[in-house]
Amino acid sequence: MRLEGKIAIITGAGSGMGRAIAKRYAAEGAKVVVADINQAAAAAVAAEIGGDGGEATAFQVDVRNQEQVKAMVAAAVARFGGLDILVTNAGVGRIVPFLDTTEADWDYMFDINCKGLLWCSQAAAAQMIDQGRGGKIVNIASQAGRRGEALVLAYCASKACVISMTQSMALALAPHKINVNGIAPGVVDTPFWEQVDQQFAKLTGLEPGEPKRRAVASIPLGRIEQPDDVAGAAVFLASSESDYITQQTINVDGGNWPG
Repeated sequence: MRLEGKIAIITGAGSGMGRAIAKRYAAEGAKVVVADINQAAAAAVAAEIGGDGGEATAFQVDVRNQEQVKAMVAAAVARFGGLDILVTNAGVGRIVPFLDTTEADWDYMFDINCKGLLWCSQAAAAQMIDQGRGGKIVNIASQAGRRGEALVLAYCASKACVISMTQSMALALAPHKINVNGIAPGVVDTPFWEQVDQQFAKLTGLEPGEPKRRAVASIPLGRIEQPDDVAGAAVFLASSESDYITQQTINVDGGNWPG
């Protein structure tokens, strides 16, 4: 098992990609803090992991709140004895045309996708530095961070910010042997993409389901991405196999975007 004995926090782990990563980490031997703003969802995932023979605990957190984030890290240390891996998966998105984007839209996405990432990474890195044994931080970006889209300006910008923050954090933490990398998924079969489909349909006049169908049709590998596709890359970036990789954001999108 590639993560045997490691202690991991995954934010936004109550569903979708976060759930898949949490379950895969536990299967690979990690002790997992399933963190989510939805306590019931986090508890359900932790129970699933326990039912499969793994070790997990649920923690309710709003990543915008520094005190809650610090409490999350403290809970990991109290329960499992330390922290080796952080996955900043918590994220939100809204489909809003450029001219209609409001300050509230902008702040909502940047506060969770970027500020929340910063608070989580600072708290986790401080603990890893104190331990003196290095660590791994994996940030979940998006193919939207690689390009602009007319109806997704703020979300694209926030995910481009995640990629940039990954680079800066990697350089800052390299002296402490903490690797920082990102994953840029594409069209993932999660509840989030169901919401995206509905929002795109409303704005473009298409039938619900058609925006998602067109997005999937454009994927070179010919199928929609599954959460487990992201989990595989997340295991690699958290394991010793990636010890000489840092400052990178890996596209895991079926070939949908070349950059």
